[in-house]
Amino acid sequence: MVKMKSGMRGICAAVLAVFAAFGVSCSRAEPRIVFGFIALAYFEEPGGPREQFSFFVIPEDDDGFENIADLFLYHDREQLRWHFSRDDWATHESDGRTWIGSHSIAMVGHETLPRGQFRAVLVNRGGERSERNFTFDAPESPRFPFPTVAVSDGSFTVVSQYPTNRLVAHDAQGNFLGTAEISVPAGPLAELALPVNTRFVALWAQDSEHFTSAFTDVVPID
Repeated sequence: MVKMKSGMRGICAAVLAVFAAFGVSCSRAEPRIVFGFIALAYFEEPGGPREQFSFFVIPEDDDGFENIADLFLYHDREQLRWHFSRDDWATHESDGRTWIGSHSIAMVGHETLPRGQFRAVLVNRGGERSERNFTFDAPESPRFPFPTVAVSDGSFTVVSQYPTNRLVAHDAQGNFLGTAEISVPAGPLAELALPVNTRFVALWAQDSEHFTSAFTDVVPID
């Protein structure tokens, strides 16, 4: 089975492009969370859509990035904690900034993730820390029906009420190749100029105003 999770780099890159210009200038001993975001993605599964958060921050430390040791995300009301160390956080580079975090914050089974206030804690190797609060208030249930994509005889058909829709291309091994935004619900795949080694596509439907997306499973194009 070819997985769709690699398409999450697309939503991360899109959001990072918006926020990469933000920054602060100060001099303190503790590390700093310059900026960050939480985004929600719905993934297609047989039992119904599964929720998954992406959480990323821009960290700074007067002694350099290598001095950053741990990142925590708390939801105090629900007594939840996620811990990301240098060994397991994901990193993204954008406009000279390094973002750290995770695409894979989820609950067990099909439980929904908590909404409301989250608290991020950044810790450096010397034990100094700083905190920053984030609020994520996506609706408890999806604002739009889960989208669909079908491919037949070299043409695609998309059913989606999301404001922005892209086809995500994968090769035969399931590796992410790129995305192509679509403005019509159906048409020839050839007009999207997908990479020549594309063998599977999936739909990434995005509601950027609410930091929410839906990812369908992949479908073959042959």
